[in-house]
Amino acid sequence: MRLGVLDVGSNTVHLLVVDAHVGARPLPAYSHKSELRLAELLEEDGAIHEDGIERLVQTVAEAKQIAEDKGVEEILPFATSAVREAVNGEAVLARVERETDIALRVLTGEDEARLTFLAARRWFGWSAGRLLVLDIGGGSLEVACGVDEDPDAAVSLPLGAGRLTQARLLGDPPPPDDIRALRKEVRAQIARTVAEFSRLGAPDKAVATSKTFKQLARIAGAARSADGPYVPRSLTAKSLQEWLPRLAEMTVDERSRLPGVSEGRARQLLAGALVADAAADLFGCLELEICPWALREGIILRRIDMLVGSGG
Repeated sequence: MRLGVLDVGSNTVHLLVVDAHVGARPLPAYSHKSELRLAELLEEDGAIHEDGIERLVQTVAEAKQIAEDKGVEEILPFATSAVREAVNGEAVLARVERETDIALRVLTGEDEARLTFLAARRWFGWSAGRLLVLDIGGGSLEVACGVDEDPDAAVSLPLGAGRLTQARLLGDPPPPDDIRALRKEVRAQIARTVAEFSRLGAPDKAVATSKTFKQLARIAGAARSADGPYVPRSLTAKSLQEWLPRLAEMTVDERSRLPGVSEGRARQLLAGALVADAAADLFGCLELEICPWALREGIILRRIDMLVGSGG
């Protein structure tokens, strides 16, 4: 069947259309993205403001129409931290459903971590052994580790690249004192979770997903996305340590000229690098393998599993 995954994230609203077959990998058929930046469309009290709600409704309606045009039989719509943490999140969800007939499912941070882990496990297979999976989104950092398809430990921290940039890195480039203060805070938050993962034993493979990690790997010399998903890509801790001070000195415009860095994501890249560097260091990862599958694929795989279970 043809499925559509509608991902309302902190940065983008992304519709991914795939042809899903029981016992086979989902085949991407079409992708449509809208740079909405919900995490930046907030009032001082943490509510998504009226303009943001209207833009979200329009974007979801547009994605629904595209899905219909592409022959999608079922839409799997979900929202992550930007809607989850907005003080008017419930009202926003109700309005989206009322005006578009799309009922967004709000994932918890742990849901995100577990579904992303499932996607990475299916991509790398059982031979990868114990996996540690890191995912930096616009609003949060997810970490999961385990030997099965469901991780033994999974956490979500409010350390998304968009969130941190909006709240803590306002200069262009940001003042060194602000960067240093954010680095300290990020490391302190991640360090509180390390013991929960250390008790599981050292991972056999450390994996990174998400646009932030892909862009950091690209500027450090990894293959272009145009070369396809099967080209091995990785990001070393050494590369992160070398690039971090360089990114800190760059303006947004200078970052946007780096290979693989989009104009829309350039502003967030420094915050993302701070989180990536801290996570790699504190979890003891000398190298992170980049996984092309992440949360959206995890949603699809879970839905296919349900089809197998129901026999339909």
